[in-house]
Amino acid sequence: MPRILLVEDDEVIREATQMALERYGFPVDTAADGLQGLERFRAAPPDLVLIDVMLPLLDGVGLCRRIREESSLPVLMMSARTEAVDVVSGLEAGADDYVVKPFEIAVLVARIRTVLRRTGPVPAPVPETVAEAPPPGRSAVRVIDDLEVDTDAMEVRVAGAPVPLTPTELRLLLEFTAAPGVLMERQTLLSRVWDYSWDADSRVVDVHVQRLRAKIGAGRIETVRGFGYRLRRVP
Repeated sequence: MPRILLVEDDEVIREATQMALERYGFPVDTAADGLQGLERFRAAPPDLVLIDVMLPLLDGVGLCRRIREESSLPVLMMSARTEAVDVVSGLEAGADDYVVKPFEIAVLVARIRTVLRRTGPVPAPVPETVAEAPPPGRSAVRVIDDLEVDTDAMEVRVAGAPVPLTPTELRLLLEFTAAPGVLMERQTLLSRVWDYSWDADSRVVDVHVQRLRAKIGAGRIETVRGFGYRLRRVP
């Protein structure tokens, strides 16, 4: 089973969450503050980090940023604060998703499994119109202006320079490059990229699009106000 690092300063919540996750079969390591969480992440990288936003010494947003500087492993934020600024701050720091306290443990486990599944090997989406397969031995490379996406090697380059993306960002870019110029509604992206069959928070999509724009170029992805996004076609 995937191993989880749980970083939570409240002892009662930490122990109860650890015991509940272990009953579902997850091995769980714990830390009581942000600095301890960073040390344990570095000493034995887990498969997923579950971080409370409000932590002593180094808060959850800061911890997430430090982890993202070193790894693209899945990060799930926990918070009792649901204000937009708190949710967005966690996502902008590099979190893949967030869950609001108090939560049912079954809901938390479902979110953990979804994030782990989503950040595993990235399959290339199949566009509605399937292009002719490339000759054997050659990569299937999608080229939009100076943006190149190698769907065999799962590598991205802009003007020939490699661009490191998290698995979630890569899945998002694959959806856009599969259909340049086609409108992608937020709920469609939540379903295809985040694997959510329920009505999830569209801020997750908005912040990930912002992060992707920062890496591949702000002008490549257009906002269609009130609907979603689309990748600019090459003139």
